[in-house]
Amino acid sequence: MILITGSTGFIGMELLNQCLESDRPIRLLIHPKEPTLKLPKSVQFDAAICAFSDERGLKAVLQDVDVVYFISLADQSTANIDLQQIEIREIESFVHAAKVAGVKRFIYLSHLGADRASAFDLLKAKGIAEHIIKESGIPYTIIRSSIVYGKGDVFSENLARWIRYFPGRVPILGDGNVNLQPLWVRDLVTCMLWALDMPSTENSIIEIGGPEYLTLLEILQIIAQKLRKKRSFFAVNTNQLQRWLRLIRSLHRDFPRTAYWTDYFIENQICALDSIPRIFGINPARFHQNIDYLIPQTKGI
Repeated sequence: MILITGSTGFIGMELLNQCLESDRPIRLLIHPKEPTLKLPKSVQFDAAICAFSDERGLKAVLQDVDVVYFISLADQSTANIDLQQIEIREIESFVHAAKVAGVKRFIYLSHLGADRASAFDLLKAKGIAEHIIKESGIPYTIIRSSIVYGKGDVFSENLARWIRYFPGRVPILGDGNVNLQPLWVRDLVTCMLWALDMPSTENSIIEIGGPEYLTLLEILQIIAQKLRKKRSFFAVNTNQLQRWLRLIRSLHRDFPRTAYWTDYFIENQICALDSIPRIFGINPARFHQNIDYLIPQTKGI
C-alpha cells in the first residue's frame, strides 16, 4: 500500500490523482488542520486523520504500508509557521514510526538548494529533514525539485496576482536576473511515481528541474503576456519589496499564499537541464506551454 502525506496540497492532489489511475491501493494521511474539501468524492481510497505527534495513531495509519510519499504542506502555508516544529520534529516522529512499521521505501519531496547550513529557513529545514531520512535506515529516494508550477500553485499564481495589482510599473526583487527552472507539476509527479520502480533511484538524492533556465524577469514577462497586461518592471531591494508586501497584505491578507514566497527569488535554483530526460527518459514541458490556467483570474490580485 502507498501512503501519501500532504495530499490536500497542490502537489499532493496531483500525486493522488495520478495514483488513482493505477491499481495500487492508496491511503492518505491527513493532518487535523488540513482542509479536505478538494479531495475527490467519486473514487475509493483510505484516509486517516492523524497528527504526526500521535504515536498510536501513526502506528495504525502505517499498518500494511510499503511505500510513503512524504509531501510537506509547510512551504504552502500563508502563516509564519515554526519550521522547526512542522518540517523537522514532525518528520522525526513520522520517520521513526515508519521504521517501526517496516516501510520499505520512503520518497521525500525536497527543494533544490536544501542544505542544513542554508541561510534560508525553508531550505535549512529541508536539509535537516533529508538528513533524518538518510540516517533512518529506511530505503529512500529524495527528490530535490526546482520551483513547481500548475493550477493552484504558490508560484505562478502569486506572480500573476502581483502583476495584476500594479497597473503600470511592477516592482521586482533585485535586477530580476536570478535563474529559475520552472517544472510542471504533472512532470514532477510522473518522476516521483516512476522513481518507485527504478532500482537506480533507491538511496539516492535526485535533482530535477524544467527544460529551460528562465530569469525571474523573463517569467514575469511571459505571465504578463499570457494575461495580456502591458507592464514594465523596476528593481527594488529586499526591504523595499517587504514594504510593498506589507501594504498589499493590509488589503489582501492571503497574499502571497506562502510565508516563504520571496525565498524563491533570492538566489539561483537550477540543476542540469537534461536531468529529467537523462534519468527518466521524458521531455518536460516548457513554462509557456501550460499556464493557460492563469488567464481566467481577472478579478482581485
